[in-house]
Amino acid sequence: MIGRISGVLLEKNPPQLLIDCNGVGYEVDVPMSTYYDLPALGAQVTLFTHQAIREDAHLLFGFGNAAERAVFRQLIKITGVGARTALSILSGMTVNDLAQAVTLQEAGRLVKVPGIGKKTAERLLLELKGKLGADLGSVGGVVQHDAKSDILNALLALGYSDKEATAALRNMPAGSTVSDGIKFALKALSKG
Repeated sequence: MIGRISGVLLEKNPPQLLIDCNGVGYEVDVPMSTYYDLPALGAQVTLFTHQAIREDAHLLFGFGNAAERAVFRQLIKITGVGARTALSILSGMTVNDLAQAVTLQEAGRLVKVPGIGKKTAERLLLELKGKLGADLGSVGGVVQHDAKSDILNALLALGYSDKEATAALRNMPAGSTVSDGIKFALKALSKG
């Protein structure tokens, strides 16, 4: 099993890279989150990898950090989720966003990822529960997360991207009501 690869970045053709390791060129598929953090062509690059061996192909998937690779491995264990779908999920959401969606059981955030339908999103939430994301501790924590969840869903319904909506909620005062939180987030989005 190839667990890590280090070499010179020769080609970048999303989602595939060509990395030269002492004269051998490895084709590596990466999620867009890793792709955007790559150095320029000709620079040294190191990726955590997952090797998949099938009857018709030997495939190598690369990740910028170990957390992404661990989530990828959890995703491909789920029935109906292949490597391409797992890459798509990691391209559309950060590991933290996915963990939050699993913790709060928000299928709506997963459905926004291309190739993920409602049934697949619900299966993902069910299968990943307890394996990904933190359990919500106290009742107060649940109320705060529910308010944030409602605010996030409201912003998504207004047409903002998951990334924009999450960024707008970062500096929201603790204990905000849904109404106040939406107002705060809209002000933050209008300034940006």
